[in-house]
Amino acid sequence: MLYRENGQIKTSYRLDQQILPIAQDRYALIILLVIACVVIPSVASDYVLRAIGIPFLIMSLAALGVNILVGYCGQISLGSGAFMAIGAYGAFNVMARVQDMPQVPALLLGGFFAMAYGVIFGLPSLRVKGLYLAVATLAAQFFSDWLFLRVKWLTNNSSSGSVSVGNLHVGPWQIDSPVSKYLFCLAFVIFFALIAKNLVRSAAGREWMAIRDMDVAASVIGIRPMYAKLSAFAVSSFIIGIAGGLWAFVHLGAWEPAAFSVEISFRLLFMVIIGGMGSIMGGFLGAAFMVLLPIFLSQALPALGAIFGLTISTATVAHIETMIFGGLIVWFLIVEPHGLSKLWALGKQRLRIWPFPH
Repeated sequence: MLYRENGQIKTSYRLDQQILPIAQDRYALIILLVIACVVIPSVASDYVLRAIGIPFLIMSLAALGVNILVGYCGQISLGSGAFMAIGAYGAFNVMARVQDMPQVPALLLGGFFAMAYGVIFGLPSLRVKGLYLAVATLAAQFFSDWLFLRVKWLTNNSSSGSVSVGNLHVGPWQIDSPVSKYLFCLAFVIFFALIAKNLVRSAAGREWMAIRDMDVAASVIGIRPMYAKLSAFAVSSFIIGIAGGLWAFVHLGAWEPAAFSVEISFRLLFMVIIGGMGSIMGGFLGAAFMVLLPIFLSQALPALGAIFGLTISTATVAHIETMIFGGLIVWFLIVEPHGLSKLWALGKQRLRIWPFPH
């Protein structure tokens, strides 16, 4: 009864093409934005912002990029960690070699470098798919590891590949406190989420989904597979590269190539699968699951042990946390393989007929 579009008449083409056609969705989004932009920076502690807020936002942005490629275009990729590394080191090199380079254009240029790298390693998608494409994109990870360890020029002649940045600012606004870093990342996430939502509703997005559903039929009706696949790789790797720059500049401050290992690629893929493939919201839900669950387990396990009079060491907590985390992922994939976004869609359908289901 509360979530129902009855009486919301669309009298123009513009109203019919809104991103959120139901008024209740628009109100919920406004409330969510107010909470994210005003309430959380006001009430959250520095620890919560550093340990949860900022990693969640950056991983949501990276998962958004992976979802465009995997969820909307159906091209599996295990090179997301490499795209993040290219974005981070690309932005670092731009700032190190161009005097007085602002951070935001440097991050965007890092995204463009990641985009070029993604298009190059997306070329095998024109000939292979599935498991073979996953292996081909994994080569991007190995190549980036070698690149930043062996080519010293890219790391400003650092022997270990470790680099650092500091004094982040946008004009007179210094990005040095947890609140300012959170708001800086939030601005990127809101902007690129809006861009991605509109892209998947455009002709390009429909081409990606046609290629995902059946590439042979898509080519028969006039869709160019090369253009569709490479454009998906370009957009996806650009967004992931931006996320990599934010992860390095804002969250880490100093990093080395191991910070963008293949584990990052697998974690991003898990976020998309758990959150829901082919859903913008799925990237956020998957990132929340992967970021919040380990923190919850690390706090809950010692408290649970204290109830039974057991003292659980930090190492034991880490081992149990890993086992429970892996078991929950498997259990979740069996119970709801379409992800958390599917549960959200089912909940909205039930709200439409609540409280009179018959």
